Amino acid sequence: MHMKQHMRRRALIAGALTTATVVALTGCGTGGGDSAGPTEITFSYLWGGEEAKVLEEIIADFNDSQDEIVVTGVSSPDTQKQLTSMSSSNGSFDISDNFGNTVGAWASKGILAPLDDAIAAEGIDVDDFVPSAMEQMTYDGKIYSLPIAIHSFQLLYNTQLLAEAGVTPPTTMDELAQAIQKLTKVDDSGKITQLGLGSANDSTTLTTLGYAFGGTWDGEDGPTPADAGNLEALQWYQDNVVEPVGAEAMATFVSGQGEYLSAQDPFFSGKVAMIIDGEWRSASAAKVAPDFEWGVTAIPAASAELENSTQVTASTLFIPANSKHKEEAATFLAYLVSEKPMEKFAAALGNLAGRTSLSDSAAFADLQDFDVWAAAASSPNAKSLSSRPYSAEYATDLATAFDEVVRLTATPEEAIATVEERMANYSTK
Repeated sequence: MHMKQHMRRRALIAGALTTATVVALTGCGTGGGDSAGPTEITFSYLWGGEEAKVLEEIIADFNDSQDEIVVTGVSSPDTQKQLTSMSSSNGSFDISDNFGNTVGAWASKGILAPLDDAIAAEGIDVDDFVPSAMEQMTYDGKIYSLPIAIHSFQLLYNTQLLAEAGVTPPTTMDELAQAIQKLTKVDDSGKITQLGLGSANDSTTLTTLGYAFGGTWDGEDGPTPADAGNLEALQWYQDNVVEPVGAEAMATFVSGQGEYLSAQDPFFSGKVAMIIDGEWRSASAAKVAPDFEWGVTAIPAASAELENSTQVTASTLFIPANSKHKEEAATFLAYLVSEKPMEKFAAALGNLAGRTSLSDSAAFADLQDFDVWAAAASSPNAKSLSSRPYSAEYATDLATAFDEVVRLTATPEEAIATVEERMANYSTK
């Protein structure tokens, strides 16, 4: 999926999950269609543009491979419309996609079909999927979704700017702090002309840094926003990224940034020297900034045992509970997450494949430094935010807290204390 859509979808998902009214669902039939012909099913997907084009090719390949099921693809990048359809007695599609952190909330509402029987019937090897991604696929002991692509986050740097500043790619948090200082430039009026460390998405950057400091955002009994490692990460960010330039100058700089992943993107255009971002950057750089010289390295960790810490997110596929053709949808889902279709999809989008067996596939050989993100995704220190009934509310509250941290209107302890107060209202079922 194109990352402009990726970011936009995250914002929409949180609102949709917390505001939708879900009606009670009745059981739906699982079986075939007219015995005189193939069963027709609908795959409504949130991707568009080039991503949709690749999906349509994969759909055509599936339709050509057998004569019992005909899949119709529909590009519908509207998460509210998606949720409305799934919450009705008569849904409009049989298979769809979203992010892994929606699984727990939707499964708890009864709008996702459990996949365990389908996985067994179709012979899907779930042990081949990236473990940190699979953690998000399960709710109450059952699997409700499968990852077709995953994403990890690493530290990208502008080779030329680092060389000019006499900076080598940092390997510790102290080195990263020093690099930020050397690579940040401010004019006489206080305006930022070059930022040492930028952020494509504050929530993703700060939750990922939490892991790098040994923090965890989720425990077995619920959210753990005040974990010591999380607070240390937020304080480090305030001290080394925001305070040296000031919150007002930072806000002005961010508001004037070029479009994300375009040639005017602040990282690609040299306005930001380093950035924490995902593997899709490699394909995007080759496309919109082919002459741009960059590198990527592991996010520095606060200690040796936290080496190669990263956050993993997942683009997942699921079958709604109100699908009238669950068996056929399961057959198509199994095809989508089989090796060749998954490889074709992930490579076209510049995403990591959901299967560990594809991590070193030749299909990704032309993508610069892609193996760095792949190695991080399978690291023991790769973590995912939990997918639970309250995940959308928690994500919204964390985003508010992070905004306060970045704007310097609250200390990390104060901002997170507000999240802790709101946790008492989270839905647990």
